[in-house]
Amino acid sequence: MSDANVRIPEEAKDRLAAVAAAEGLSLRAYLARLAETLLTPAERAERAAQALATLKEWNGYAPTATEEQELDNELDRRLAQVSDQ
Repeated sequence: MSDANVRIPEEAKDRLAAVAAAEGLSLRAYLARLAETLLTPAERAERAAQALATLKEWNGYAPTATEEQELDNELDRRLAQVSDQ
């Protein structure tokens, strides 16, 4: 295992350390676990494509690019609404 130095704002480091401590982990262990759970953009795109293929096979759902964009816009709107609360 190699070590890496990452420069982030002190506040971000402190917050990550607090979250790690609350879960009974060191910052190093928490970041390693976090890295294992995050998806790359390519992995997210692959999963999205798999989900669409499954939906199409299951019930014929095959949105157009315009419909997908409208759904993305609606999700963004709803997330922003919740964030503002």
